[in-house]
Amino acid sequence: MEKLLHYCWKHRIFPEGRLMTTDGRELEIADSGLHNSGSGPDFFNAKVRIGGELWAGNVEMHIAAKDWFAHKHDKDEAYNNVILHVVSRASSDRKAVTSSGRELPEFILDVLAHVRENYEELLSVDSYPPCYKNIPNLTSLKIHSWMASLQTERLMQKTAAVSEYLQQLDGDWEHAYFVSLARSFGFGSNTEALEQWAMTLPLKAVAHHRDDLLQVEALFLGHAGLIKDNPRMQQEYDYLCRKFSVSPVVYDTLPDGSRRCAPAWRFMRMRPQNFPDVRIRQLALLFHESRTSLSQLLACETTESLGKLLGQGLSKNSVNLLMINCAIPMLFAYGKSFVKEHLCERALNLLEELPPENNNITRMWRDVGLDVRSAGDSQALIQLKKQYCDRRDCLNCRFGYEYLNQKTQE
Repeated sequence: MEKLLHYCWKHRIFPEGRLMTTDGRELEIADSGLHNSGSGPDFFNAKVRIGGELWAGNVEMHIAAKDWFAHKHDKDEAYNNVILHVVSRASSDRKAVTSSGRELPEFILDVLAHVRENYEELLSVDSYPPCYKNIPNLTSLKIHSWMASLQTERLMQKTAAVSEYLQQLDGDWEHAYFVSLARSFGFGSNTEALEQWAMTLPLKAVAHHRDDLLQVEALFLGHAGLIKDNPRMQQEYDYLCRKFSVSPVVYDTLPDGSRRCAPAWRFMRMRPQNFPDVRIRQLALLFHESRTSLSQLLACETTESLGKLLGQGLSKNSVNLLMINCAIPMLFAYGKSFVKEHLCERALNLLEELPPENNNITRMWRDVGLDVRSAGDSQALIQLKKQYCDRRDCLNCRFGYEYLNQKTQE
């Protein structure tokens, strides 16, 4: 419940009347400070008046006052600048003391009963999402303001994934884009395997033979361990391996001691058009036609041009998913990295132009009254579910805040 103390302090949800420290001095909060989610005090740079005297520094919070000593803050110099100890239960024996010997003023923060009850309901309710009762009562402005933030948050999360690719690929943006595209071509079934395959693919070697589709397919499928009963392609692959001194990557060793030179491809319970060898052939064709080029992506300004770039042999829904999960995030990541704001703005606009994804997450939100109009909306709601609802992080969610805030006004 310490998180609830943080929440009430941050949003200044206090009992009515004057606030007092445990030693009888009046307390005024001029600035609750900056919430710290890392090591050190819970709130930095707060400003409070205690008995009329202004103090500036940090605030530490605990359920029980004795936790100050249990956590050994009394021996930690990082807590010497704490100006107030906020607790749910006071200690009758001793007050918190810094390592410098200074005794801290103490404030007992009584969480309002209905706030506590509502928070417990949010954490325990079986219906999903926990705040579903309040969704219809929210204004359109509040909903779309939060969804806009979630949409950007999700794009920033995907930008971080691109950065991880770049670190592993020595800053090669072309290869990073190809890895992202390959992962998206898994469409949920072979995403990890295709990402692993693309990450280790000798892409620069393949580029020397881009104009020969057979040789591109030979290297792509050979590296995946998926050449099947095709002597001509196997011959091409063997020749290219010798020419470029490359070989299939050994991913693991099977129980019988043999080596498997491919990721764990999934074929079961899927339609033939989703088989990994089919998806790799589609990637080979795109590569052969230079449609996996980052410069081609950056030149696309509309969903129509982007769809034509990626849409070889795919359904409209599949092309939309490639745009949502790969092309648009890559455009946003490139814009962020090179401070090209027009590319970031284009990425956000493209998401608004695409239709929303139709999956169990978007259907669930529709059921509780949220209007999902675009891919931007659906991406925002996926972010909301995975990063907030699944983690029961209601205190950092604006929908959760509105739910609790409404209760405090009753």
